[in-house]
Amino acid sequence: MTDEYFMAQALRIAEKGLYTTQPNPRVGCVLVQHGKVVATGYHLTDGEGHAEANALARLSSESLNSADNGESAITAYVTLEPCSFQGRTPSCAHALVAAGVTRVVYAMTDPHHENQGKGLDVLRAAGIKVDGPLLEASAKVLNPGHIKKYEEGLPFVRLKLAMTLDGKTALKNGKSQWITGPEARRDVQKLRARSSAIVTGVQTIIDDDPELTVRAKELDVEFAELSAKVARRIVILDSKLRISAGAKVLANPEATIVCVNNNPDVGKTTALGDGKYLGTELWGTKANAEGRVDLRSVLQQLARTGANEVLFECGATLAGSLIKAQLVDELVIYTAPKLMGNEAKSLLNFTSPDNMRDLVELEIQDVRQLGRDVRTIARIRSHSR
Repeated sequence: MTDEYFMAQALRIAEKGLYTTQPNPRVGCVLVQHGKVVATGYHLTDGEGHAEANALARLSSESLNSADNGESAITAYVTLEPCSFQGRTPSCAHALVAAGVTRVVYAMTDPHHENQGKGLDVLRAAGIKVDGPLLEASAKVLNPGHIKKYEEGLPFVRLKLAMTLDGKTALKNGKSQWITGPEARRDVQKLRARSSAIVTGVQTIIDDDPELTVRAKELDVEFAELSAKVARRIVILDSKLRISAGAKVLANPEATIVCVNNNPDVGKTTALGDGKYLGTELWGTKANAEGRVDLRSVLQQLARTGANEVLFECGATLAGSLIKAQLVDELVIYTAPKLMGNEAKSLLNFTSPDNMRDLVELEIQDVRQLGRDVRTIARIRSHSR
């Protein structure tokens, strides 16, 4: 078997933590001896064992003893550079050294500022042969938010939109539930589950009163119950504090309201205004040119609090502002085979350019049918910040 074969196994194993590891990265580890897999491990949830530690814990005493006696070396295949420092869990690089692993193959280096090559240095200093990167592109797909947070100080941003075939999102009277079918709505649960934070605008709260939670019964993935229990910040952008005290989302202990800095209630975390939003955290940020919260500042604050991937579920105005500010990394659009007509509300609200060459161009990444609906995943071309 080749190194690529075993690393591909490690990447598949790492995917088991796709909906549960945030704010930590998804990592897989495969231990190989005599050309055969003797143990595997993956990181499942924050605060618990990392992939390497879990794999080593499953390694039989027979394999360890033979490695100690020099009879058969053990190679570890890891999808992310082992950590060199001890946080809530011990250092994985030092654990591999202590276990007598003689070779480590890694998929990508860790962009984390406290690691970033130091884990590999620990291994080399102990005499372990280190090879990599290997299947780096595939490894990066697993953790786009972890990479972007440490390289740019911003989380990876997904914008979820739902529309009819004629590009409409709500009737003239504002009613929009439900445009898409149950299969598409279950797919949205996966988008929420893999996110560290879910962001919406106050108008969406006023119009639809959503809870924006991950519902295990609709998630339909391994570890669905665990994923539903993961703490995810729910962020409501509300420049002028128009949200109602009875909004369902405020019952969530992770709810956070963001307004502009000139609001006198900024900094109050136990009460907002007259106390009607008791227990809801309030962030203040600078205002943009339109007097609304500055989106880049909000995303920077989310990155500082540990958010890797952020999902926006919002209306046409906020969605348009995100695209205009060039802050969207991935568009996820669900299209229902329905028509609403010319008086219905459109998908996006931003100023149309005067020239065709200035249109926002997309690169389609994936298209697939979900029930009667179609999901399109796209990136924005010439995305510069």
